[in-house]
Amino acid sequence: MLQDRLALSERRACRIVGQHRATQRRSPRRGRGDDGLRARLRAFSQAHPRWGYRRAWATLREAGWAVNRKRVQRLWREEDLRVPSRRRKRQRLGTSSVPARRLSAAYPNHVWALDYQFDQTADGRVLKLLNIVDEHTREALEILVRRGIDADATVAVLEQIVKERGVAPTYIRCDNGPELTANALRDWCRTSGAGASYIEPGSPWQNPYVESFNGRLRDELLAVEQFDTLLEAQVLIEDWRIEYNTSRPHSSLGWLAPAAYAQNWNADQPAGLPQPVDS
Repeated sequence: MLQDRLALSERRACRIVGQHRATQRRSPRRGRGDDGLRARLRAFSQAHPRWGYRRAWATLREAGWAVNRKRVQRLWREEDLRVPSRRRKRQRLGTSSVPARRLSAAYPNHVWALDYQFDQTADGRVLKLLNIVDEHTREALEILVRRGIDADATVAVLEQIVKERGVAPTYIRCDNGPELTANALRDWCRTSGAGASYIEPGSPWQNPYVESFNGRLRDELLAVEQFDTLLEAQVLIEDWRIEYNTSRPHSSLGWLAPAAYAQNWNADQPAGLPQPVDS
C-alpha cells in the first residue's frame, strides 16, 4: 500500500512498517495434507453458513479428525470463510390510500388513528392495549385491553365501533406493525370503504394524535396504578377512557371535553358533513 500510494521503494516501505523484505517475495506455503481438510471446511461453511470455525472444529472432532482449534481457525481464514453479517428482515409495509403527512382530519370520523401500547399486571404478565382515537374530536373511541391482540381482534373492535357510531371512518392512520398490515385489516378497509394511511417506518411523529393520547394514558393511569389482574386493568382503563371523553378539557378543542366538542360540532352542521379535500 505504501509503495502504491506514496511511491516508496520496497526497502523503505518495509523499514517504515518494521517488516522483513523477504515477506514481500516469498509466497506462503500451504501445509501438506490440508487439501482434504480445506475441502471439508468449505463444504461445512456452505452447508451451515451461520456457523463459525469453532462449530466446524467441534464437528470435525466429532467426526474423528485429529485437528486442533487453532489450525481450523487458520485454514478457515485462509479459505476466506466467514459468517455473513445478519441482514435485517424486510418489513412488510401497508399500502396507503393517501400519504400520512398529507392527511389532516377535517370532521368527525374522517380519520381514526390506531396504535398499540403495552403494560403489565403485578405478576409480570403482559397487557396489550389497542388505542383508537378520532383525530378531529380527540375522542378515545376504544381502548381494548387483553393479553394479546391480533389482526382479527383489531378488526372486530373496528366493526363494533362502526356499529355503535353508524358510520365507518374515511381513513385509518396507523403504523406498519404486523397486526395492521395483515390481510384481515386490508380486507376490512376494502369492504367498509375506509382508506388506509400508513406512516413511514420509524416515524411515530406522523401519527401524533394517538401518540399524544398514549402519553396521557401512560402519565395519568398506567404509570400510577398497579393492576393485579387483567379484569382490574380492563375496568380501570375503561373508567379512565370515559372520564377522558366526558370530563377532561382539551386545549386544542377550546378547553372542551372531546364528547362535548363532538356534540357541538354535530349541532352546527345542519347540511350534513362536508366532503374532505385531501391535497
